[in-house]
Amino acid sequence: MTAALAGVIQVFLDDPAAERYGLDIMQATGCPSGTVYPILMRLHRAGWLESHWEEIDPSLAGRPARRWHRLTPDAATTARTELAAYRQRHATAGAAVKARPTWVS
Repeated sequence: MTAALAGVIQVFLDDPAAERYGLDIMQATGCPSGTVYPILMRLHRAGWLESHWEEIDPSLAGRPARRWHRLTPDAATTARTELAAYRQRHATAGAAVKARPTWVS
């Protein structure tokens, strides 16, 4: 798991029942579209996301239709476990780096 993937998963876990769209996720994570959209595709292919296109008339709305995404109930449980394991690994790695003597480069 990468930091970007962890960030996207955290956005969904902040409110697992909420639907999110790409720009919303980009703003919440600070990640660019070239990072967020491949992650969304990966999560969708893995069966973690349910997705659907918004039913609007883009000319009346003044914007393109959004593709809404939501974690599946099973994915929310798995995502919490995976995110906790990711954070634990990085907390342990960070502690090991801090424990090195200052003369080790």
